[in-house]
Amino acid sequence: MAFSIGAALLDAIVLAVVSKKEEGTYGYKITQDVRKAIDISESTLYPVLRRLQKNQYLVVYDVECGGRNRRYYRLTKDGAVKLEDYKHEWADYSTKISQIFSGEELT
Repeated sequence: MAFSIGAALLDAIVLAVVSKKEEGTYGYKITQDVRKAIDISESTLYPVLRRLQKNQYLVVYDVECGGRNRRYYRLTKDGAVKLEDYKHEWADYSTKISQIFSGEELT
C-alpha cells in the first residue's frame, strides 16, 4: 500500500478485528485478519496489542491449546467505546478524502 498507516488507524483496525468475536481472539489470528487489509508483521502487531491493553481497551487471558498456552485478547467496555469513536472519525475522514478525490467541494 502506498499510504502510511498511523498508530490511531492501526489501533482502530486491531480493535475492529478483536471485536468480531465476543470471547476474543488470539494474536496470530489477529495478525492474519489485519493482513487481509494491510501489510503488517507480528513484530509490529504485538506492541499495538500491549498498548491497547495498557490503555484498558483489551483484556488478555491465556487458553490451553495443544499443551501450550495461547494468549487471547478481548475487547473491554472502554475498548468498545473507543472503537465506536474510531468508526465515527473514520466515516468523517474517509468521506472528506473521497470528496477531494472525486473533485467535489468539501461539505
